[in-house]
Amino acid sequence: MAVESRWMPCRLKIEPNICCVDYDGIILVSGSDPGSDQPEPFKTVLYGVAQIDAALGVIGAVLPINLPAKRLIYSPTGPLNMDYHDVRSFAEAATKGIKRALKAGVKRPLLVLLPDERFENVELVTLLGALEGLYVPLEVREICPDRCYKACQLGVWSPICSKRLQGIVKLASALESGRYVARDIGGADPERMAPPRVEEYLAELFCGTNISMQVVSDQDTLLQEYPLFACVNRAASVIPRHAGRIIFLTYEPAGCVLETIMLVGKGVTYDTGGADIKCQGVMAGMSRDKCGAAACAGFMQVVNLLQPPTVKVVVALCVVRNSVGENCYVSDEVITAKSGARVRVGNTDAEGRMAMADALYHLKEMALCSVNPHLFTVATLTGHAVLTAGLGYTIAMDNAVARLASNSEKLQASGETMGDPFEISRIRREDFQAHEGRSEGDDVLQAMNQPSSKIPRGHQGPAAFLIKASGLHKHGTRSKKPLKYSHLDVAPSAGDLPEQPSGSPILALAKSFLLDKINIETAETKA
Repeated sequence: MAVESRWMPCRLKIEPNICCVDYDGIILVSGSDPGSDQPEPFKTVLYGVAQIDAALGVIGAVLPINLPAKRLIYSPTGPLNMDYHDVRSFAEAATKGIKRALKAGVKRPLLVLLPDERFENVELVTLLGALEGLYVPLEVREICPDRCYKACQLGVWSPICSKRLQGIVKLASALESGRYVARDIGGADPERMAPPRVEEYLAELFCGTNISMQVVSDQDTLLQEYPLFACVNRAASVIPRHAGRIIFLTYEPAGCVLETIMLVGKGVTYDTGGADIKCQGVMAGMSRDKCGAAACAGFMQVVNLLQPPTVKVVVALCVVRNSVGENCYVSDEVITAKSGARVRVGNTDAEGRMAMADALYHLKEMALCSVNPHLFTVATLTGHAVLTAGLGYTIAMDNAVARLASNSEKLQASGETMGDPFEISRIRREDFQAHEGRSEGDDVLQAMNQPSSKIPRGHQGPAAFLIKASGLHKHGTRSKKPLKYSHLDVAPSAGDLPEQPSGSPILALAKSFLLDKINIETAETKA
C-alpha cells in the first residue's frame, strides 16, 4: 500500500520486507534501552555499540548494519519518567531521526515503527513525527521546484499486524495532510498568504471535493454583516492585495447528521497592532497570527480525506490584515456588532477577537437549527496564554454549557494520546465584568489599553468578550436553547518563527470528533 498526494511531504509506503533494496537508510525510534526490546537485527547491533558508548541511548547514532540499506539511524527517546513524560517523546525522536538521516545523506528512508505499551498511539505519533521532519515550506517549494521533497519516499516497516499498520498509515496520511495545509497557510510570509491568496490556495485545495466554499469579500457586505471584522479590515481594504475576506468551508456527510462541529478561525495575516502599533521589536513574527485559521483549514482537509459519515463540519476563516495607516480603526471608536452589542474599542492590537466575533454570531445563529452543535473559536489570541501554559500547549476554555459536557477535559484527554497537549482554564464572572461597557451607550469593552500579558486573567477575558459580543451569553445553561462553545487559544502551541507551525490543535480535534466515527482500516481516504 502506498499513499501519495501533493498535500503530503512525500510518498508514504508500507514496506513488508526489511531487506528491501529500495532504501538507503533505516530509522529506528525506540523508548527502550538500546539492545533490549528492539527486534533483530537491530537488537544485536545496538547492544554491541552500547557496550562502548554509554550515551547511545540518549543521543543516538548513525551505525553500519548488514542490510541493503547499509545505514541504521538510531534515534532514542532517552529515559522516560512515566510520572511526567508523554507520547510526544516519540514524535520528537522521530523528527530528530529524520533530520539526522537527511544530514547523513539518506534520500530513501525506511522508518521502523515499534509498539510501546506504556503509551497509546505510539506508532501513529512516531510516524507523524517523521512526516513533520520531511515538511518543505511552501515558499521553498514554489521558488525551487527541485526542492519540493526532502525524500522521494518514506517506507514504513513494523512488526505489528499488517491490517493495523495499514490503518495507521492511512490515518497518518490524512492527519499529516491537514497539518501540511496548516503549515503552508500559517507559515507563509504575509504577502504569499495575504487574504486573497489564502482564498486562492483553499480554492485549489478543495476544488472537486466534498468541501463547499463560500467567500465574503465585498466591502459593503462585510460592513453590514461583519461590522467588527470590517473595522479591523478598514486600513487594509484600500489595498486590493491585502483586502480581507471571510471564507466559509462546509462538509455535509452523506449519512444522517448526528453532530455538528462549527469552528471560527483567526486568520490575521499580519498584525502591526494597528494604531496601537507594536513596538520594541515585537512586531516581527506576526505573520503567524493566522495560525488559528490555518489549523481550522487543516482540520477541514482531514475531514475532506476521512469523510466522517455522521459529522457535519462548518468552518469560518476570518482572514484579515491588521494594518496601520490613515484609514485604520482607533481606540475609543464604538462599533455596533452584528449581535447588536455596542462595542467600544480599547486597543487596536486586540484585533483577533474583533475579527472573529461577528462570524461567531453567524455560526451561532446557524447552530440554533443544527443537530447537536458545538461552537469553537481557534486563535493565536493572547501572549498571556503563552505565559500561563508555556510553549507547546493549547489552552481550552468552555462556556457553562460545554463545561457540563466536559468538553475541555475530553479535548485534553484526546490531545494527550495524540501528542497535542492542552491545559484547561475556566471562564469566570471577573472575565465578564472586565469587559462590561464603561460609558453610557457602551455594552462591551473590547480590551484594556494594556497587552494581555500585563493584566490579570489576560487569556480568559477575551473568551468572555467573544461570548458577549456574539450574543452567546443568551444561550447559557438556563436558556431555552443552550449552546456549547469552547475557545481554544493556540498562541502557545501554534509555533513561532523560525520554527515551522505545528498545526495544533488538528490532532486533538480529529481524535475528539472524527476518529471514533470511522473505521480507518476499511475507510477509503483520498490522500
